[in-house]
Amino acid sequence: MRRRWALCSALTAAQGRPDHCCARDRTWHYDDGGGNWADVRILDEGRAVLVGHDHEYSDTYYAGAAPYFGEPETDLLADTPAWWRDAIEDYLTDIERNGMWIGFVYGFDGGVWTRADYTVADGFESLALPTVTHEATARHLTEFLQHIARDQGISADVDPQAVAAAIAAGADVSEDQLRTLFGARQLDVAAGVAAARAFR
Repeated sequence: MRRRWALCSALTAAQGRPDHCCARDRTWHYDDGGGNWADVRILDEGRAVLVGHDHEYSDTYYAGAAPYFGEPETDLLADTPAWWRDAIEDYLTDIERNGMWIGFVYGFDGGVWTRADYTVADGFESLALPTVTHEATARHLTEFLQHIARDQGISADVDPQAVAAAIAAGADVSEDQLRTLFGARQLDVAAGVAAARAFR
């Protein structure tokens, strides 16, 4: 996932939107630009915790969100390891302090992703995080680049081989690889490389 997230970060940074997808202080951030977000907190021993919210489709109401919206609470941390809570304690504090709602929490123990047991939609699938699979990332990059070409009024195809090569390079993507990927689009290649490097 690291390589895929790095490429999404490279693209948004090259477009001048570095805060939409980035790596800072062992946290990978993704923001879809519409108020929906996901963060991965990177831990030791190959572990990680994914936390986020889809303001339209997260039907889980955790902690302060339940009384605020008058909905039954879904305990996103029920029967989960203590290190999940420890990893996202600052997010939990922000629920009460800033009303930053959390719709889902997933933990990775080094082998598999899991979550608490509940049946309501938590918003993770609707968020359509573009870094979950190679195919999702390739599709996201292709559609993004097509949109940029239309905005810039140019005709520029997206080379699937360039997409695959850039994803494979991940945080080590080179300026030449991004130039090949971007083609005639006017984007900041250096900013893209710098954003990707933050995922090393």
